[in-house]
Amino acid sequence: MNTIRYIVQKEFKQIFRNKGMLPIIFVLPLLQLVVLSNAATYEIKNIAFGYVDYDRSSTSRGLIDKFEASTYFNVLYAFPNASNGSSALLKGDVDIILEIPRHFERDLQKDGRNHLGVTIDAIDGAAAGVQNVYVNQIVNSFNTNIMSDLRRPSDAVSRPVVIEGIPLFWYNETLNYKTFMVPGILVLLVTMITLFLSGMNIVREKEIGTLEQINVTPIRKNHFIIGKLFPFWVIGMGLLTIGLILAKLIFNTPMIGSLTLLYFYTSIYILVILGMGLFISNFTDTQQQAMFIAWFFVVIFILMSGLFTPIESMPKWAQLLTEFNPIKYFVEVMRMVMLKGSGLVDILPQLLKTLLYALIMNGLAVWSYKKAS
Repeated sequence: MNTIRYIVQKEFKQIFRNKGMLPIIFVLPLLQLVVLSNAATYEIKNIAFGYVDYDRSSTSRGLIDKFEASTYFNVLYAFPNASNGSSALLKGDVDIILEIPRHFERDLQKDGRNHLGVTIDAIDGAAAGVQNVYVNQIVNSFNTNIMSDLRRPSDAVSRPVVIEGIPLFWYNETLNYKTFMVPGILVLLVTMITLFLSGMNIVREKEIGTLEQINVTPIRKNHFIIGKLFPFWVIGMGLLTIGLILAKLIFNTPMIGSLTLLYFYTSIYILVILGMGLFISNFTDTQQQAMFIAWFFVVIFILMSGLFTPIESMPKWAQLLTEFNPIKYFVEVMRMVMLKGSGLVDILPQLLKTLLYALIMNGLAVWSYKKAS
C-alpha cells in the first residue's frame, strides 16, 4: 500500500505542476457545461418568415398576425409574388414562405375549406420538420378560431363533437430542453477529460524517458497502474461534483434520485474510461497520437450514445452497435436517476453491463502493459 501511496502522491504533484494540464481539468469542463447546455438545443427560434398574400382580406391578415405573434417566427418580408419569394429562399434570406391564394376568404366561407402553400428550406431536414410542425400548429389554431367565426346559425344544430386530448408531461413538465441536455453534457464532461488525461499520462512518461526508469524498479505492475490511474479517478469524481453543483445553480436541473447511487455508478463508469485510456496509451508513443486515437473513439461513442439523437431513430445495425457503447449507459443512468428518480433496481441492467465493461477494459489494459524488469 505504501508503494501505491507514493505513486499517487507523485502523480498529483505532476498534475498540479503541469500548467498546461490545469486549464484542461478545471476551465474546459466549465466551458463545456455552460456553453454546450445553452447551444445544444432542439428548439428552433427566430425563423425567418416571408409571405405572399394574393387575397389581401381580413382573414388572410388575421393569419399573418398569428405568425407575427408567435415567438418562433420573425415575419420579415411581404413578397408581391411567388417568384420574389423563391429568390429570397434561394439566397437564404428566409426559411419559410407562406402563399395565401386569391379568394382565400371567399372560398373559405363558401366551401368551409381551402389550401395554403408553404415552402420550407429543407437543407437541414430535422430543422425543416420542426418548422413544419410549428406552421401546422399555428394554422390549425387559426383554423379552429376562423371556422367558429364563419359558422352560420344553421350550423349550430349539426355542430360536430370535438374530442380533445389533455397531455401530461412527466419528468419535464415545462418541456425545457436544458433539463434533458444538462445530464448528458455532464456525461460528456466526465468522459472526455478522464479519457484524455489517462490516455496521455503513460505516454508522457515515455516521451520524457522516465517510464524506462520506473520499469527497472521492483514496483509491481498492478501497483504502478493503480497508482497512475487513481488520481484521474479522483479528478473524474470531482468533475461530476462540480458539474452537479453548476447544473443546480445555473440551470436549476432537477435531482430527484439518489446522489449516492449516481456517484456509485459513476465510480464504476470512470474505471471503464480509465482502462480505455490506459489501453490506448500502451500502443502509442506520443501524446499527440494518444489524443488523436482517443478523440476518434470518443466522437463515435458520443454520437451513438443517444446524447444528441435518439437511438430509436438509428438503423438497426447502429442500434446493435450502441450495446457496446459505455457512454450510452451513462447517459441513460444520468437521466433516469436525476430526472426520474430511478433506483438501483431500475438501473441494474446498465450497472451490470458497465461493470463487465470495466473488468474487460482494465483487464486488457493491464495485459497490454509491458513492464521490463
